[in-house]
Amino acid sequence: MTQVENYYVHESSYIDENVSIGEGTKIWHFCHISSGAIIGKGCTIGQNVYIGADVQIGNGCKIQNNVSVYTGVVLEDYVFCGPSCVFTNDITPRSKFPKGKEAFLITLVKEGATIGANATIVCGNTIGKSAMIAAGCVVTRDVDDYALMIGTPARQHGWVCECGLPLSTKGLVCTSCNHRL
Repeated sequence: MTQVENYYVHESSYIDENVSIGEGTKIWHFCHISSGAIIGKGCTIGQNVYIGADVQIGNGCKIQNNVSVYTGVVLEDYVFCGPSCVFTNDITPRSKFPKGKEAFLITLVKEGATIGANATIVCGNTIGKSAMIAAGCVVTRDVDDYALMIGTPARQHGWVCECGLPLSTKGLVCTSCNHRL
């Protein structure tokens, strides 16, 4: 891994022109960061990650191995994307009838949200602040702040604290950090 300006990038990765990468960010093996992408400070971009054109990634995000973040996705600060999770950007894709990126739907992942391994996020939805999307979920609609989503399609099965632990349904108080919703 070599230092480039104020971030680190592995020599096997490719960074297009016109990309902004924040201080302290680490980009590991075999990644491709496309033109116009903005990546915040202190992020970790795992092996074999693709960041599409004009994607916005906030500070402190962790994107694990084999994730593709396509054009139209916005990750706010401290979002965690588990290994091999998937974002889409075209609700009606067809190879025979291609569309321009103006047809892509925006997907917003709010601050502190977690997306588990192999989850799929269908475009045009918003994942709320500190929400937790369990591994393997398929998110087909908006997710509330602090919601715990499980299954295919994803359904709410409770609430989680900012620290990531499930909240007691009695008073919605975290037994670890005492945070209350």
